Amino acid sequence: MRIEKLAKMMRERNFDGALVSPGSNLYYLTGIRIHEAGERPTVLAVNSEGDFHLLVPSIYENTIKDFPVTFWRDGENPYAKLSAMMRELGIDDGKVLVENTMRADWLIEILRNSKVEPHPLGKVMKELRMRKDNGEIKLMEKAAKVADEVFEEILSWDLVGMTERELALKIELAIRERSDGISFEPIVASGENGANPHHEPGERKLRRGDMVILDYGAKWKGYCSDITRTIALGKPGEKLIEIYEVVREAQERAFQVVREGVKAKEIDGTARRTIEEAGYGRYFTHRTGHGLGLDVHEEPYIGPDGETILENGMTFTIEPGIYVPNLGGVRIEDDVLVEGKGRRLTKSSRELISL
Repeated sequence: MRIEKLAKMMRERNFDGALVSPGSNLYYLTGIRIHEAGERPTVLAVNSEGDFHLLVPSIYENTIKDFPVTFWRDGENPYAKLSAMMRELGIDDGKVLVENTMRADWLIEILRNSKVEPHPLGKVMKELRMRKDNGEIKLMEKAAKVADEVFEEILSWDLVGMTERELALKIELAIRERSDGISFEPIVASGENGANPHHEPGERKLRRGDMVILDYGAKWKGYCSDITRTIALGKPGEKLIEIYEVVREAQERAFQVVREGVKAKEIDGTARRTIEEAGYGRYFTHRTGHGLGLDVHEEPYIGPDGETILENGMTFTIEPGIYVPNLGGVRIEDDVLVEGKGRRLTKSSRELISL
């Protein structure tokens, strides 16, 4: 059980316990989906021996079964119940890992009612989650397959005259029809808007000669995909075609570097050198990639400072780009798994497609 792995790491590092609030870490440890991130305190408490107990509001009484749980109702003091849980588990004193994203008001009440010395949980959970097991990989393969299927559907649409916002909504619907939902709000950046890597789709209409960046992802049973393809509507200018080929080459070269034992920054360095040698270095304004799993951005990060040594089971994106103000941009992104060497989970064509 994953909670036992967390407990083992706590023993090795002299932590007495952990407090986990709703989010991907809680789901990873328990398999329980809790969407409470508001005013109702919800906390999983775990001690270093692997004993655990969950505090949740009573609205989950009909959904959480066969799990050590304490429910609290409106009008009750949830922090009194949480304090009793922590005392029972022996973690009301000592060094306790606390979820990085726990609400400040929850943590303040916990500290008022205990003598814990809080430490961030994120680093420990990062190490647990970076290496995906076979079950996780199968879920990520499904999420990636959905992304590829949606790209094929996009290519069948009449895009000219559609606004960026309209296209983003159509992409979202196509994802939701095939999966559990989107892993992030789709990005559609056309023409000069492509110079902004995280452009918010607006009312600009797609037109002939545009290069269009499409960045989106699907979720399957909690696990994310993230793909970017840049397509042309008709024939774009020669400069944009040149930029596309530079990015495609950078992405391919970076992918070829992926193997067990390589540092993440070597992948970034390969993509960056390719773009710099072509004279576009100052237009590559972000890291080459990021880890992928229950969160669409997680460890390992593929950037200039990426000291993580790749291991089998790690999953991340490779997504170099070039963004030229007043002209446009190109980004090509795939989801990659380390299996000795790299294996692409997203398989859509990376050749320039003109519609």
